Amino acid sequence: MKQNFMNYALITLAMILATVLTRFLPFFFFPAGKKTPKYITYLSNTLPYATIGLLVVYCLRGVSFAARPYGLPELLSIGAIAALHAWKGNSLLSIGGGTVIYMTLIQTVFR
Repeated sequence: MKQNFMNYALITLAMILATVLTRFLPFFFFPAGKKTPKYITYLSNTLPYATIGLLVVYCLRGVSFAARPYGLPELLSIGAIAALHAWKGNSLLSIGGGTVIYMTLIQTVFR
C-alpha cells in the first residue's frame, strides 16, 4: 500500500513539474521586452493549421468508405462544421454543432 502511494505521489509530482515548466519556460526564453525570433513567429502562424489537419486525419482514420454507411455521417458532420465556421466564425459553435450533428446522425439516421 505504501509503495502504491509513493508511485502515485511521484507521478503527480512529475505531472505538476511538467505543467509548471511548460507554462513558465516561454516567459523565461521570450521576455516581454525582447523581439520574438522569426522561427517562433513562423511556427505560431503555421502550427494551428497543421494541428487541425492532423486532427482531421486522426478522427477519420477508422472510417470505412467501402462499407455502409460509407463515411456519410463523418462527411456530413465535416461539412456542417465547415459551414458553421464560415457562417459564424466561432470555433466553439463549430465544434459543438458538429459534434451534435454527428451524434444525432449515428444514433438515429445511420443506425
